[in-house]
Amino acid sequence: MLESLITSKTRLRLLIKFFVNSQNHSHLRGLSEEFGESTNAIRKELNNLTNAGILVKHSAKNKIEYQANVRHPFYTNIRDIIRKHLGLDMLLEQILERIGEVEQVILTGDIARGSDTGTIDVLVSGENLNHEYLNHLAKRLEDLIDRKVIFTLAPGRISSGGLVLFDRQAGI
Repeated sequence: MLESLITSKTRLRLLIKFFVNSQNHSHLRGLSEEFGESTNAIRKELNNLTNAGILVKHSAKNKIEYQANVRHPFYTNIRDIIRKHLGLDMLLEQILERIGEVEQVILTGDIARGSDTGTIDVLVSGENLNHEYLNHLAKRLEDLIDRKVIFTLAPGRISSGGLVLFDRQAGI
């Protein structure tokens, strides 16, 4: 659906890259390799997004790196739209609904790095988690959001990397 509003595939991929996780950053050549597109097409979109204030750029080791501008007035709105586009809002809602005593929900893998490969890896930690419901939920979510969902369950709290969608202790 978002493809009909944002007709540039490159722009949409850049928004996903930088707004799924505000910690994601990259430079022109890295984006060109990751997306398999010419540097000119990516440079044009990076310039447009930077001129609009949606992205910020800074120099790092003789390279210009780009990152989401978390101070932009529409940052939260864009982030929420991108997460809805990927189905992350629905995924979180479904997990918390009937899975058990969820402590954390963390995105890992490609999607946490801002690459929409069609697979969403989710780490769920907590106690008394309903494994059977998760298996059923994975199949249902795949139909709803048109992406493969892989759940990994873990007891207790997790301190590894990834994008934290829910953390009971931190109030997120």
